[in-house]
Amino acid sequence: MRNLWMALSNSLIFWMAWILIPFLMEIIPALFGFFLLIKKRFFTKHSELEVGRLPEITLIIPIYNSAPTLYGCLQSVYESTYPNEKISIMLVNNKSQDNSFEIFTQCQKEMEELSMQWLNARQGKSKALNMALFNAQGKYIIHIDSDGKLEQNALKNMVLRFEQNEDIHCMTGSILVEPDLIENTDSFLMKLIRRCEFCEYGQAFLAGRNYESELDSVFTLSGAFSAFRKSTILKTQLYNTDTVCEDTHVTFQVRKMLKKKVHLCENALFFVDPIDDMNKMYTQRQRWQRGELEVMHMFLSKEMKVAKGFLSNFMVRLLIFDHTFAFPRMIWYFALICLVFLNYPMKLVVGSVLLIYLLYVFSSFLFFLNILSYLREFKDIYQYYRGKWYICLLMPLYNFLIFWIRFAGIINSINSSSAWRTRNFTQECQCFRDIVKDDFLFIIKIVEKLRKVSNDETKD
Repeated sequence: MRNLWMALSNSLIFWMAWILIPFLMEIIPALFGFFLLIKKRFFTKHSELEVGRLPEITLIIPIYNSAPTLYGCLQSVYESTYPNEKISIMLVNNKSQDNSFEIFTQCQKEMEELSMQWLNARQGKSKALNMALFNAQGKYIIHIDSDGKLEQNALKNMVLRFEQNEDIHCMTGSILVEPDLIENTDSFLMKLIRRCEFCEYGQAFLAGRNYESELDSVFTLSGAFSAFRKSTILKTQLYNTDTVCEDTHVTFQVRKMLKKKVHLCENALFFVDPIDDMNKMYTQRQRWQRGELEVMHMFLSKEMKVAKGFLSNFMVRLLIFDHTFAFPRMIWYFALICLVFLNYPMKLVVGSVLLIYLLYVFSSFLFFLNILSYLREFKDIYQYYRGKWYICLLMPLYNFLIFWIRFAGIINSINSSSAWRTRNFTQECQCFRDIVKDDFLFIIKIVEKLRKVSNDETKD
């Protein structure tokens, strides 16, 4: 009887460690989010405003060597359904070295209905954006990146959301990767990674931040496409120069200082270029991770010292989940290898890993269904995304890769000072090889010394 009880206890502990914990922390929240977003999709009603009543807006576009993409960005504004005569565009140049200004002058000639201004700044992106804010006009201020394109109705949809909800003071748009650029990729492996990236962005915005928006827990506005009531943004301390994530810093100011809500406009789409290569992905995610930690430290140092912060503050919970739990999750991955040496049956270990993987696939499929429902009004994107259903099978592997990049970002943020430029993936691998080589050389030298001492004693 005792042996049976021990066996049941060991089995229970095993399944709690390998199945129950991931199920409670990730699968159940995904189920809850799925039903919440279904409810929002079918029960939220939106009214329309007449085009003539749309207010004036200012678009701020930071420029840094943007010549290859600037024309397409401005063209997407020009061809949008928002009245051109009510759009003012401020292009803030931060020491570009290419012919971005020539592209700007070309657009001025071809798009005469748009009011465009060129501002030169020489003190970094944050101060450049602040200069534009002080010179901006209009009821709403919208930031977009110069390397992306607006969906035709994006500006109108975002302004309408503001006009219909007086309690919304700032919003982020939904960022997706440009499908045409994905499908024009030559390398099959890179094309697959870019398709995973497209699904990741869909999960992040049309599922993740959409769910967070319903609970008023959006952590950060996207710097690529975000919007503010002018009366709100000018009450903040504006963009901060002490962090590489100025968009997250502004989000925290709106939440913590002004006590205002932050939302997602799920039907305002903005398309960005897919990742160039693994080096670009690595440096991008490292920068995001570092910026998140920097802003957390600026605003949440007091809350982190109080135990109740975990229950009362979603930002504290996010920090603990993303960073504090990252170390046990890392150990959890490596412990799989150790189970084999602890006499656990191979079938049990492999079976549990397979079951966890299938649970993650199921979670990805729930996100997939949610995202499809929110893309129905965008026919081309809907058709494209629907055809990529099989990517759900690969998303757990892709997210596993992203986890290790983010984990490296945590380590690097501890060991190095803040900077916009960080080591890329190739440089990081070379650094790792050098360290391993030095460590092995050290061990080899010790072994050689011991061998020499042993030989000397043998001779004596």
